[in-house]
Amino acid sequence: MSTIERPAGTSESAALAVQIRSLPPREAAALVERAQPAEAVQALLQMNPAIVQGILRELDAAPRRFLAASAPPDVAAQWKRNMRYPDRTIGRMMEPPIAVFHPAMTVGEAIEALRPLVHEVLVTYVYVVDDEDRLVGLVTMRDLLFGEHGARLAEVMLRDPFALRPELTVNEAMKLSVNRHYPQYPVVDERRVLVGLVRGAALFELEAFEITAQPGAMVGVEKEERVATPLRQSFRFRNPWLLVNLVTAFAAGGVVAVFQGTVDRLVILATFLPVLAGQSGNTGCQALAVTVRGITLGDVKPGGGKYLMSKEAMLGLANGAVTGLLCAIAMMLLAWFEHSPHWPMLGFVVLISMIGSCAVSGVSGALVPLALRRLGADPATASSIIVTTATDVTSMGLLLALATLLVR
Repeated sequence: MSTIERPAGTSESAALAVQIRSLPPREAAALVERAQPAEAVQALLQMNPAIVQGILRELDAAPRRFLAASAPPDVAAQWKRNMRYPDRTIGRMMEPPIAVFHPAMTVGEAIEALRPLVHEVLVTYVYVVDDEDRLVGLVTMRDLLFGEHGARLAEVMLRDPFALRPELTVNEAMKLSVNRHYPQYPVVDERRVLVGLVRGAALFELEAFEITAQPGAMVGVEKEERVATPLRQSFRFRNPWLLVNLVTAFAAGGVVAVFQGTVDRLVILATFLPVLAGQSGNTGCQALAVTVRGITLGDVKPGGGKYLMSKEAMLGLANGAVTGLLCAIAMMLLAWFEHSPHWPMLGFVVLISMIGSCAVSGVSGALVPLALRRLGADPATASSIIVTTATDVTSMGLLLALATLLVR
């Protein structure tokens, strides 16, 4: 294998890499386009390949060609190969295979071939491929350095090493590699042809980014938005979901409007509407957080959705009973001080409403991300907005409906 030359990093390229990391792909692409191609390539080589692919996708054809021309040939070829795979897959974050040798090569020959290479790139393992470039083995640096120089690589290699497939999602790859903790993973296609490498640090970095983006995704904040995102771009990211939330808020307001006569007759109910909505909303968000975390970590197995929803329903009933009892006592005391003859029934209405709305909220918090995943969407995408709407409509509707029927 010939030596792969890498352009030497500079302080300017390091500073540019820091700037690029702080920006979403579109703004980062604009910054890369303004930089000198050679300097931009040096900066991109210091970054997670998955992030690089997102930036390259935002570039026009001409700037992308300039970057490819300034990059080492193996890197440019890998960038082109990675573009064939969907976002958030292993194929998007591959680096070019390095230290790839034939099984007939001796340990001594491999060491000599590595001498110029280790000054340019980080070499973790030696990969052994056959005449058709299929991965047949792996040699650790320890076995290479302490092996007999005349021994063939086929004699000292670990046969059929663990490898990832480029079609795997990052989440699926994390589940497969979580108990291995290798610094580097080979990536092979269906014929076990070596098509790239993925560094463990890059894999965990991308998964950590996905996890940190989940809280924002639940309330409609795009994953691409960062602290340094320009004001106008942040507005475009957030405003559509806020408009969706406004429409759903009108749904909750519509429920109150339907029972306007009851509210006018029993004004005291208005005091407990936000209490009921807030308590049931928190119950739903708790179930939502646990469900999204379980989906991310692979704890929710196929067919496990029914158990999860039943568990959250029971938790909602239990928590609703405790908080509902306290709210019922508060309602009865308030109604009694206001000399309302309906104080016992008002307390009962609040109790039943709290129990019912918390149970529905728990089921909603589990059902919404599970349904989004079934539909092929990100389970965290604006799920909090959907769950909050369901809990508001249920809690307010249940309280006012029961009051209309039972308090006369």
